[in-house]
Amino acid sequence: MSAIGTGAAPAARELIDAGGCLVTPGLVNVHHHLFQNLTRAYGPMTNSALFGWLRTLYPLWRSLNEESAHVSAWVGLAELALSGCTTSSDHLYIHPLGGGDLLSAEIAAARDIGMRFHPTYGSMSLSEKDGGLPPDDVVQEHDEILSASERVISQHHDRSHGAMVRVALAPCSPFSVTKQLMVDSAHLAARLDVRLHTHFAENDEDDAFSLATFGCRPTEYLEDVGWVHDRVWLAHCVKPNDDEIARLGAAGVGVAHCPSSNMILSSGIAPVVKLRSAGVHVGLGVDGSSSADSASLWLEARQAMLLAKLSSGAAAGTARMALECATRGGAGCLGRLGEIGELSVGSVGDVAVWSLDGPQFAGVIDDPIEGWLRCGPTSAKHTIVHGRVLVRNHQLVSGKLNDMLGAHERLARAMQRSALPL
Repeated sequence: MSAIGTGAAPAARELIDAGGCLVTPGLVNVHHHLFQNLTRAYGPMTNSALFGWLRTLYPLWRSLNEESAHVSAWVGLAELALSGCTTSSDHLYIHPLGGGDLLSAEIAAARDIGMRFHPTYGSMSLSEKDGGLPPDDVVQEHDEILSASERVISQHHDRSHGAMVRVALAPCSPFSVTKQLMVDSAHLAARLDVRLHTHFAENDEDDAFSLATFGCRPTEYLEDVGWVHDRVWLAHCVKPNDDEIARLGAAGVGVAHCPSSNMILSSGIAPVVKLRSAGVHVGLGVDGSSSADSASLWLEARQAMLLAKLSSGAAAGTARMALECATRGGAGCLGRLGEIGELSVGSVGDVAVWSLDGPQFAGVIDDPIEGWLRCGPTSAKHTIVHGRVLVRNHQLVSGKLNDMLGAHERLARAMQRSALPL
């Protein structure tokens, strides 16, 4: 961004009238599993907690391939753009045998739709035969994971200011990878100067697994494997105690708060107010569309505001706090403060424009930001990324939407049929 403020507008390809609107930085999504929109609201898992939910869905996800990864990513990023999101991460941890180069397929979708993208090369190395949860044919060998991680970083990672694609490494969770993979992934990330991401302290089952398997709390385990530092952001972080919160904050760790998913899976309420007070970068994540189901970052901001009020008092959960989590908090998680998640000279200038008219906003006079988050549901009127309009007048600009939705229905039906008995 080269200018901000009052006065004559600088020369531009197009001027957008935002009269009667609220203009915010583009929202930043820091945790997602895009492929999961292929199994959205899948009946057999809708009333399950985390571990049972995973066991139900792994057999379906084993059919993921390059086409379904590309189409699900395209549709998921389109959904995010409609909610004012301009930057999204993705945690792609399923790599079925014979599925192909799924990460490159996702990146191609992001480039086509125009979203700023932070995919992660996720991994699982513990299958059912090793005492893990996933089937044997969706996990990878240790050396294969590290080799593929280095390859995709070399192929896709862009370190320049304003980069449209940056790659991170993301062993899925302590219960799906070996300790050695956590250690070696941390060493590789340090050598290649990329970020690290994983699921962490998501629910009581997660904590119990850590105590039973490693003999320690989740934060102690992360410290032991070299994951407590400022290049790490963690998904969920629902169950840290006060001591763990202080240690995470002192290390500059980031947290992806996923309120809808945490409620649907009955995981609990993340201590967002305490985490922020301790210095943790708290961003927002829509999580996978098989748990949160709706990939609306605006909705997650509203849920974050309401849950903060519920858990920490009415004054703690404000719309401005939630907006900060959805923008600068996410930028902190991704290591891009001053670049994304704000409208300032020198930032990339990604923008979301929100209409504040119609019956739902009647009476919103005193505070448009509180009105924006309290009076919806709403979608972005315009979403602009890197100078490119992705959403105009509440409609996706791309002419591919109907074709992509048709392909998505075909692929989703095939994936869900794959779980039926022969």
